[in-house]
Amino acid sequence: MLELREGSCYPMALMGVNVGLASVDAVIAVLAFAQLMRIHSRNTHSGWTRQKVFHLMIGSSNLGYFLYFVLTIVAACKGWICWSHSCGFVVMAFPKILFLAAFLLLLSFWVDLCHQSNDEEDEDDVYSPREALLEKNKPNASADSRRRCCSFHAVRVGSRQKVVVLVTLLVFLFMLVAAVLIWIGRGRNPIDSSVVARVYVDLFAIAVLLLGVALACYGLVLFLKMSKVRSERASSEMWKVAGLAVVSVLCFTSSAAVAIFTDIPLLFNWHGQKINGVCTSLLMVLYYFIGSSVPSAFVLWVMRELPPPLVAFRQQESRTIAFISGDSSVTVQPQRWTAAASVQNQVSRASPI
Repeated sequence: MLELREGSCYPMALMGVNVGLASVDAVIAVLAFAQLMRIHSRNTHSGWTRQKVFHLMIGSSNLGYFLYFVLTIVAACKGWICWSHSCGFVVMAFPKILFLAAFLLLLSFWVDLCHQSNDEEDEDDVYSPREALLEKNKPNASADSRRRCCSFHAVRVGSRQKVVVLVTLLVFLFMLVAAVLIWIGRGRNPIDSSVVARVYVDLFAIAVLLLGVALACYGLVLFLKMSKVRSERASSEMWKVAGLAVVSVLCFTSSAAVAIFTDIPLLFNWHGQKINGVCTSLLMVLYYFIGSSVPSAFVLWVMRELPPPLVAFRQQESRTIAFISGDSSVTVQPQRWTAAASVQNQVSRASPI
């Protein structure tokens, strides 16, 4: 059993905050995974769309935070030696990397839109912000029957999205190197584990701050572009983009400030020293809840719309085939099947992300 007495296990104020933050992250993770299953059940033909990827990444990130808060309490009460060194550092850093990757992915999509050539934008008679901001990968009809929930081989990744994957892998590698240095720093050598952890946290906070500024800038550009389109749908998407940009810059700025000027991200290395419970609790709420939980929840709210079911489309397609087969003199136009594929591709579009 865990001892909850003050001074023997973990400060009571921090205990309550950890339990509260763990509960919030657990709820967000459950909602994200539940919505992912609902989306996939209505849209199994098109593989991993952007909407599914965002739900998977946000759900995984918040699940990681939930495990971190729970294991922090258990490690403090059980006296896990490994936790105060590299183990706690890895569990603390991993969900943050997933969180950063999700919003880097969002930024990459916005950058694609802002740098589209005018020729591409003039191809359509009417500019559709819904189409431009959502999934643009066309499903391969011949491979639809072979696709499954965990099939990633058919996912098409743009050039900027490949950069996001590369950056995420580099950050993950940097985190592993820092974890190894922290572990080595336990012995008698010039390496100071606390300095290594401090450098990692500061650099990561600067990256989060720059990401927030970039989202604000590109969000403003998209907002101005979409404001020129007069339609109810464009207005709705425009305010979603504006909301995401504002929430990102405010939450990321507060989170980065707490990380740079305090030791809140390094509380996994708590050794029973005296701390101000009230002040530390407020900073934890600002860093974790405002800095991570609020942006994650807002993205889920923006992407709350489910793609329409495919039943109506398939029934209409079957009626078209029956009509064509009844008259052998009618030939199938390739343009019609191209249009059908385009309609099928729009099924998964349900958010400005």
